Amino acid sequence: MALQSRPLPLLLTRPAAQGERFAAQIATRMPGRFNLILTPLMAPSFFSPDLPDPPWSSVILTSETGVEATSRLAQAGHIFPPRAWCVGDRTAKVARSAGFDALSAQGDAEALIALILASDDQGPFLHLRGRDARGDIAPRLAAHGRPAHAAIVYAQDPQPLTAIALNALAGPGPVVVPLFSPRSAAVLTAQGPFSAPLWIVAISDATARAAASLAPKRLMVAERPDADAMATAVETIVNNPAS
Repeated sequence: MALQSRPLPLLLTRPAAQGERFAAQIATRMPGRFNLILTPLMAPSFFSPDLPDPPWSSVILTSETGVEATSRLAQAGHIFPPRAWCVGDRTAKVARSAGFDALSAQGDAEALIALILASDDQGPFLHLRGRDARGDIAPRLAAHGRPAHAAIVYAQDPQPLTAIALNALAGPGPVVVPLFSPRSAAVLTAQGPFSAPLWIVAISDATARAAASLAPKRLMVAERPDADAMATAVETIVNNPAS
């Protein structure tokens, strides 16, 4: 199917800051092709938990929000080691801007665990994570003889779709929906069903499975779990008749 003559609705479901950044990326790569609708499906809230006594050899950070939560704790007087093991390049970049010596696994939880186990860092590690984090990083490291503790320092609270998003999802035309986590897919599913045919771009196979009950007319999984690959998949799904 050729690209539509009118801009397609594209729902930007990430938290506001990340959604706006992805919107700019899409607008630069594909100017005028989409009606960009910002409708964050989650918003962060931050916690101040009791942390185990240091020293830790390093921290583990698996999201930008985790970096922000850690920075807030540092401002409140907590002291963290300089080294940070990060799941991907974007998290590592944000961690460096927060003052960490950050190393990126350039992938997912599996890649992060493999990177740590291949290093000479014996721990103990402190994983500053979200309430609904996946991957069981701390217990899996501990099972390999690398002591690790997980501290829940933030949550991503579900948000309702905006009126503009609901209007697009109630229409007869296709709506492009990039989904960046299984949880965002679940939050969207809980607010359906929707009459619009959905073209879903998923950041991972797990996200695609979580979105399956939305009955997408088209479904594509990004080649890598990052924003660049997601933008490429969005471009492909609207241009490729076989997608």
